[in-house]
Order: sequence, then C-alpha cells, then structure tokens
Amino acid sequence: MDEAKREAGGMEWLEAELADTFDEDIELELSEPALTLELRKIYKKAHPQTIDRQVYYRELIRLQSELIKLQDWVSHHKKKVVVVFEGRDSAGKGGVIKRISQRLNPRICRVVALPAPTDREKTQWYFQRYVPHLPAGGEIVLFDRSWYNRAGVERVMGFASADQVEEFFRDVPEFERMLVRSGIILVKYWFSITDQEQQMRFMMRIHDPMKQWKLSPMDLQSRVRWEHYTKAKEEMFARTNIPEAQWYIVEGNDKKRARLNCIDHLLGQIPYEPVPHEEVELPDRVFNPDYERATLPPELYVPQKY
Repeated sequence: MDEAKREAGGMEWLEAELADTFDEDIELELSEPALTLELRKIYKKAHPQTIDRQVYYRELIRLQSELIKLQDWVSHHKKKVVVVFEGRDSAGKGGVIKRISQRLNPRICRVVALPAPTDREKTQWYFQRYVPHLPAGGEIVLFDRSWYNRAGVERVMGFASADQVEEFFRDVPEFERMLVRSGIILVKYWFSITDQEQQMRFMMRIHDPMKQWKLSPMDLQSRVRWEHYTKAKEEMFARTNIPEAQWYIVEGNDKKRARLNCIDHLLGQIPYEPVPHEEVELPDRVFNPDYERATLPPELYVPQKY
C-alpha cells in the first residue's frame, strides 16, 4: 500500500514538473518578437523530425533525477568531477550546462565561465587561472569553455602566438594526466553544429532583443573565420585526444536531442551508485504562548501589483 502511494506521489510530482516546465517554455516563446517567430518557423522546417516535446521533458526529468543520484554519490564519497564543454559559438553548450545544473545543489555543482584574462593573468603560467576553480572532494565543476580557449579562439583571433599555441599543445596532455592522477574524473565534450545551423542561430539572436546580448563581436568574427576554426578544431582533436581524457563529440543541430544525449552519456562515464540517506523528518513546531508576532510597518512590504 505504501509503495503504491509512493508511486502515485511520484507520478503527481512528475506531472507537476512537466506542467511547470511547459509553462516556462510557453513564456519564452510568447516573449519573442514577431520577426523571431517567423525565423522560428523557418528554423523548425530545418528540423522536421525533432523529438516530441512531452517525450523530451519526461526524459529530461528522468535524467535530472539520475544527476541528483550522481551528485549524492560525489558528495558522499568526496569524489572530484570536471566536465569541459567546448564548441563553436551558439553550439548549445550553455543549454546543456543549464539542464545539468538546474536541479543540483550549487554548493556541490558549480559552473565556471571565465572572462578574458587580465593583463596580470596574461603573464602567468597559462593554466594558472584555471587551477583555483578545480574541484575539491565532493564537488562537480562544469567548465563553460576552458583552457582550450588557447587552441580555439585565442589561436584563430591572433591572441596567442604560434609559439604559445605550440607550448599549449605540448603541455595540455600532461596537465590533464596530472588532473586524472590527482583523482579528478575528467570528461571533455565538443558540441558540433553545421555551418548552416550556426548561421540560423545567429540570425535568430540578431533579431531578438532578448538574445542580442549573447552575440559578441568575437562571435560575429567566428562566422567570418569558420574554416579557420575548423582547422584549429581538427588539430586540437589530433593532439589532445588522450586515453586518460578523450574527447566526445555531441551532434548539436537538434538542441533537445543534444541535451538528452550528452546528459545520458555523462551519467555513463561515472560509476556512481546509490548512497545511504538518513530519513528526513519534519520536527514539531514549538509554540510559545507568550509570543506575539510584531506588526511591521507597511512600507517594508513589496506592493502587490499582481
């Protein structure tokens, strides 16, 4: 009987989560200007077989429940996990990072997205500014771009010399082997999209005031230098795909499938298991007969406009 109640409660929770997620999705769609909605129609024609929305959300919530189990395992056993997300601009890295971290404890799982290096950092050992962000025991760190900036944007845009790039390629395999030897579980993802897909995603951002902030001058230059980025990526794979930390390519043209495939794959790379949990019980409220709740002045309250 108790098991049936638990299953019924679980289904109610799932339905509530689906409804809440649908509401968020609809809100985002309604907020987009008419021109972007027209672009969305064109975009959808380019993806006629995208996964059914309800199937997508059910699978996403199932995978996110597994991520919570992974989080508990990492915390319980004081494991250290680093996941590197790389790829072209607009390839979908941010979307999957958001879905991974969405329901996790921010004290355990944190996202690192470093800005351009300062003048001081430019004089340091290249990997130095990334080291303070590496996990301690019981932590998961998601790098939204990483030390591989040197193999990509810094190289293509001329921010690093040929000698600096060559030094990076010599150092990064040993750097990552050191991380793995220290007990870090290191997983590296490259999000791959086609030339036409990036063009469409950039156009949608340009014509949507709520998304224009996502486009930097560097992003626009990446369109001009598409082939340069392709050559840089190919050499990066050839020189940094090591047994201790290999690359995994996520096909990203279909955002929803890319998110599900990446999360499912990540869960398969880490040997997490269920961990013991203490039963949580809500303690009884203590009532003090002499306590009287103070009346606060009305100016302290947020006006109820809605």
